[in-house]
Amino acid sequence: MTGLVYKSTGSWYTVKSEQGDFIECRMKGKFRMKGIKSTNPIAVGDVVDYELEESSDKVTGTIHHIHERKNYIVRKSVNLSHQMHIIASNIDRVFLLVTINNPPTTFNFIDRFLVTAEAYGIETILVFNKIDTFDEATLDEQLYMQHVYQEIGYQCLRVSSTEMKGIDKLKELMIGKVSMFSGHSGVGKSTLVNAMEPSLHLKTKVISEASKQGQHTTTFAEMYDLSFDAKIIDTPGIKGFGIVDMEKEEISGYFPEFFKLKEQCKFNNCLHKDEPKCAVKEALERDEIAWSRYNSYLKLLEGDDENYRTDIHNEDRAISDENRK
Repeated sequence: MTGLVYKSTGSWYTVKSEQGDFIECRMKGKFRMKGIKSTNPIAVGDVVDYELEESSDKVTGTIHHIHERKNYIVRKSVNLSHQMHIIASNIDRVFLLVTINNPPTTFNFIDRFLVTAEAYGIETILVFNKIDTFDEATLDEQLYMQHVYQEIGYQCLRVSSTEMKGIDKLKELMIGKVSMFSGHSGVGKSTLVNAMEPSLHLKTKVISEASKQGQHTTTFAEMYDLSFDAKIIDTPGIKGFGIVDMEKEEISGYFPEFFKLKEQCKFNNCLHKDEPKCAVKEALERDEIAWSRYNSYLKLLEGDDENYRTDIHNEDRAISDENRK
């Protein structure tokens, strides 16, 4: 039998059958030993084959095969740095939720996420959430950040769950697709899903006033069928986003504005760092490329994955302020 994985808790998987029934399944014992270098060999969004097993309590299933994925999005495992964690698979579109100060989302975090999405061929739309909370300074910062990414070619939305601003446009972009919501804890993923589909009643929490950080409300990734012909994968908040399986020479290819200039560089293998006659660095000096993006690129090039979020937040803000002068 074939079905679609709607929820993963690490040991049990909720699978929706082709008939529309939900079955709790386990993974076949030896399945884990097939050289899969991820902490979760089965992810939400996977199409799987399973066999039914009847016990005295209820009907369960055993997953014995994963169909080939058209794509997936991954990050480094939190506890096992040499392994990856598959956030979700077979995604049509990712909506990365961004908040300016409650909690803060940095340029570096956004860029790391976008690079991974580009590498796996997944369209990403930036959703600037909580616009109803902005004062003049916050609005200025948000509009600058939006300008940076729109100039590159990324679509951006501005939304407010509490005032229902931008919700109709967001829903329109999700019709007929499997979408994923991602971002830091506290950016309002579950609240936004509730605004679109109030009947789901997803759990939400307020931001910690002391730390301005979000609290995890979504513990496991889970897919939901929405009433307007759409599927949404709600994911746990991501604190950091480590890049996996990427060679230094290929990183610039996932920065679209760098890739466009690559052939104009003197050297074919230009890393856009110390080489002479580099078209990317020349564009940077002409302010045709955002310094925040170049800073993110250098950090990826240096392999600076650990504990970057706190360290670079002030640096990102400084770059933002400098570019607006």
